[in-house]
Amino acid sequence: MNEEGNAAEGPATGDLGIKFEALAGVMARLRSGEGCPWDLEQTPSTLSRHILEESYEAVEAIDSEDWEHLSEELGDLLLQIVFQSRIAQEEGRFDLGDVVDGITEKLLRRHPHIFGGQTVSTAEQVSVNWERIKTEQEGKEPSDSHRGLPATMGALKLQHRAARGGFDWPAPEGVFEKLAEEVAELQGAVGGPREDLEHEVGDLLFTVINLARHLDVDPETALRRTNREFARRYAEIEAEARGRGVEPRDVPPEEKERIWSHAKEGPA
Repeated sequence: MNEEGNAAEGPATGDLGIKFEALAGVMARLRSGEGCPWDLEQTPSTLSRHILEESYEAVEAIDSEDWEHLSEELGDLLLQIVFQSRIAQEEGRFDLGDVVDGITEKLLRRHPHIFGGQTVSTAEQVSVNWERIKTEQEGKEPSDSHRGLPATMGALKLQHRAARGGFDWPAPEGVFEKLAEEVAELQGAVGGPREDLEHEVGDLLFTVINLARHLDVDPETALRRTNREFARRYAEIEAEARGRGVEPRDVPPEEKERIWSHAKEGPA
């Protein structure tokens, strides 16, 4: 893809191509006989967790709208791609060029309304075509599309697929009724076998995610925001405890409630 972003015109050229090749060269040097001992010890397995870590750090930068930090985090994520590709090249499986060619070809193939003769008018039609191409041209089973994803994202992906197939509630009201049903079933499972309890908790969470989808709310984004807000508020309780020279558990419940209520007045 060239600097203008027109993938159909050919491979990377100009400053962007030079910079990308320089990055690949740095990684090659780090993995050479005169390279870095730590880098030389790494394997695809030892590096895999870093892909997740860097991805989540990039998402956190987006959520906080810290664009300068996002640039850094995207660089860290790109490093993981270059690192994995370099190891694969050394082992004769594929190289960075194959990775770039593969995603370029996939973008061209899955956007026939841009690079082919198809016509679409909505984002939903684009999504339908995307899944159809994955199944018909690439042989990828949609039933496995949730595998490898965090549970929340996997559930959302399954629900979108079912909705495209017409298996869905027509309005949020039906999901609210299902939610009440799942809460009652969970309450009935309390005190019973752990397997039953786990099953009912899973059903409840799946339904909450479904409700979020119907309300056009991304559940992962919503939960991350709640996590940040809870952490901010609870940090004030911890700070109050430190000021008293005690542990948070030693702060009286009514004081915790007062601090919590006061913290709710702060920024979300």
